Amino acid sequence: MRALIEHERDYEVVLVASNKPYAEGLDWARARGLPTWAWDSKGVPKEKFDRELSAVLEDHRVGTIALAGFMRILSPWFVQQWRGRVINIHPSLLPKYQGLDTHSRALAAGDKVSGCSVHLVTEELDAGEVLGQAEVPIEAGDTVEDLEKRILAAEHQLYPKVLGEFVRR
Repeated sequence: MRALIEHERDYEVVLVASNKPYAEGLDWARARGLPTWAWDSKGVPKEKFDRELSAVLEDHRVGTIALAGFMRILSPWFVQQWRGRVINIHPSLLPKYQGLDTHSRALAAGDKVSGCSVHLVTEELDAGEVLGQAEVPIEAGDTVEDLEKRILAAEHQLYPKVLGEFVRR
């Protein structure tokens, strides 16, 4: 989220929303004068939360949703409402290693390269059209933490670039 805001060029961040009211990113965004919205999604039916979030996004005239650190699967209703306008970043070269534990899976497989992908969000987890990727070499002796750090740096470069291209098309 910070990288998207700090590298804002061909898009405008009009709202930072979270399902975790005490997320650090909310305070960071508020300190920069950005509107924020949060509602703890624990115990809230998925579609109820997503309908409320959708209403808030519409109120703020959001055109494109860029998920960043939003570790919650969106309801089919939400994905349908916002089809083609929700993108996400994933720490692997999709379609390889969808879901969690991508770094440990790449290391366990003996891969020589990993990376990150920006993709459209669909009802199927990490399966939407890939809009951009960045490769990161896996070095001898890499730990999960080493690989995670280098891929995160690549994400911070790739995501703002792809988001800008996406909103311009």
